[in-house]
Amino acid sequence: MISSVHGTVLHAGTDVVEVLVGGMGFTVAVTPDVARTARVGDAIELHTTLIVREDALSLFGFADRAESALFGVLLGVTGVGPKSALGVIATLGVDQIAQAVADDDDAPFRRVSGIGPKTAKLIVVQLAGKLAPPSATASPTSGASDPVPAQVVAALVGLGWSERVAAEAVTTVAADVPPADAAKVPALLRHVLAYLGPARQGAGRG
Repeated sequence: MISSVHGTVLHAGTDVVEVLVGGMGFTVAVTPDVARTARVGDAIELHTTLIVREDALSLFGFADRAESALFGVLLGVTGVGPKSALGVIATLGVDQIAQAVADDDDAPFRRVSGIGPKTAKLIVVQLAGKLAPPSATASPTSGASDPVPAQVVAALVGLGWSERVAAEAVTTVAADVPPADAAKVPALLRHVLAYLGPARQGAGRG
């Protein structure tokens, strides 16, 4: 079982990264959020799950253990395969999935590509009681609720980044820049764009 991969990014596509580990290259299927933040030449650490099929070995990677654990739980749902499970996490994220299950609401899952009404309902039913309550998970927009960070997050989402990536970047950058810059939307936005990198801006619009 390959539970984690820690190495250097060789290539980053829209939903896959190639990681060099000890002279070997590993192709890892990831969420678009992970792919967008992966930069060639940088170190990367992914929590992974190896899926073994008769004709292939496929590696799926996640930025944190919560997503990796949720991926394993989703695989236990009838009709949900690895690609569908990855799609659910990429589209909704850990917190929204936990909230939807707690609310017995299958509508968010029906919006995921490849998930039909029957499978969406099965996800809600079969995940009930298996996830941490939503109140026990950190909100993806925590730290970005006051007007300036919220406006910067909205601007980044408009440029193509997911709300989760945008919120995390804003929270990280706001803590490091001068307070005067963190208090102004244009200044904070410039810092966050520099943090995410110009290459990510072009990719984010796609």
